[in-house]
Amino acid sequence: MKALLLLLVSLPAWAAYDANEIVLGATEKAVAAKFPSAHCKALEWTSVAADRRCDDAKILFGGVQARITFYLKQDRVQAFDVRYESKDTERLVQFLKPRYGAPVTEIRQKAAERKGGDLVKLEWKKGDEQALLVSQTEQRRASLTVWRGDFEEEIYRVR
Repeated sequence: MKALLLLLVSLPAWAAYDANEIVLGATEKAVAAKFPSAHCKALEWTSVAADRRCDDAKILFGGVQARITFYLKQDRVQAFDVRYESKDTERLVQFLKPRYGAPVTEIRQKAAERKGGDLVKLEWKKGDEQALLVSQTEQRRASLTVWRGDFEEEIYRVR
């Protein structure tokens, strides 16, 4: 019984990376159902990483107001990018750690240690899926990007 309870408590850390229950591999139809205001269209450039994108004006993610973009290839989510105000970073980190598990990398630098403001950078990896949160206090906006495979290297590569 204790083993089952431990398994249930640790499930969020084992779960796939998601944004409001939309996981990598979800369909465009699932994105549109969960985010009815999402505007989906073909990418404006050619990329081997994605062929469509779905932009949603505003979402609530972990209690934080944000904007999100889903990138799809052959009707499957390959990545998503959540943009939010830097001031909400700690609130989002507290939401993500139990959900995504312990980050493999966590960097926190105070403004005195670097040029610019404070830096918070967390990275998660599970197989070929990755998540990266980057926040700099001198920047108004921060981001959480989640992807699979070589999406990050390929999405803006000029062919």
